[in-house]
Amino acid sequence: MKIAVLPGDGIGPEVTREAVKVLESLDLPHLALSEGDVGGAAYRRHGVPLPPETLEMAHHADAVLFGAVGDPACDDLERHLRPEQAILGLRKELGLFANLRPARVFEGLEHLSPLRPEIARTLDMLIVRELTGDVYFGKKGERTTEDGEREGWDEMAYSAPEIRRIAHVAFRAAKAMGAGLTSVDKANVLETSQVWRDTVTEVAQGYREVALSHMYVDNAAMQVIANPAQFRVMLTGNLFGDILSDLASAAVGSIGLLPSASLGERQTGYGTFGLYEPIHGSAPDIAGEGKANPMATILSAAMMLRHSFGREDEAARIERAVAKALTDGIRGGDLGGDHGTEAIGAAVRERL
Repeated sequence: MKIAVLPGDGIGPEVTREAVKVLESLDLPHLALSEGDVGGAAYRRHGVPLPPETLEMAHHADAVLFGAVGDPACDDLERHLRPEQAILGLRKELGLFANLRPARVFEGLEHLSPLRPEIARTLDMLIVRELTGDVYFGKKGERTTEDGEREGWDEMAYSAPEIRRIAHVAFRAAKAMGAGLTSVDKANVLETSQVWRDTVTEVAQGYREVALSHMYVDNAAMQVIANPAQFRVMLTGNLFGDILSDLASAAVGSIGLLPSASLGERQTGYGTFGLYEPIHGSAPDIAGEGKANPMATILSAAMMLRHSFGREDEAARIERAVAKALTDGIRGGDLGGDHGTEAIGAAVRERL
């Protein structure tokens, strides 16, 4: 079970260290961990944010456990040398097109959500976001209008094959969960979204057991806040998924609890190759102080065991241990508590 551990910058090394301790405590057979440099740390050592040796390590692994990238000291570098290019490069080079981001409010933490407690406790959803297409990766540029003003332009595009492959990921997830699927688009005004809706409807024919519904993105944003209980699995494109997943994260109350998985098509001897990371950033203001909450990274490791290694029992054990620790009052500063990084990691391991 080959895992490439890429801690990165800021609090990345601190939180990945605790996740690795959890993995090692499970006594998994044939577990092989290797560590590589990414982000600002890699730039300082190798002159680039994603060194060839790190990329090669990731290619030969069954999964990647990623910390965080981002370093204010690198803000003035040329764009291709900035730390954030590491994660973009990994997604591209490893063919990671499907982002899975679960968002749920843990029992006892409803008061941290900006939603009313009775609404917050119903939020338990999985957002499946396409990662490699849409307006972010379309042609773009700047031109001058006839009256001499600057005008920027970006092309939004999705092909039917791109939509089909992400739709299959979402339908399989919904089927495994025994849940319905909501596909989000803006088909009333965008041709790209009309192709999206038509293609998702076509793919649905192969998943009769999954109830499919469609929703415009503006309504979906409102419904995530007003009535989150209606969503279990949400499928959407890159731009809309970026916004909606952050909205759902804010509704949870803390990004220190939210994991994510980015999956490709490559199959390993165990499952689907993927990159797993907490959704929070590098938090340079608290780096090295032992204050960071490692739970999102630990939960990312649980997702890794589930999707890339087919070890559902261990994944569920980790998730229950995190939930039990929270119920027992083990909380970091992001949750209003005073437990440090190592103490939180130790508490989760104890509850395993």
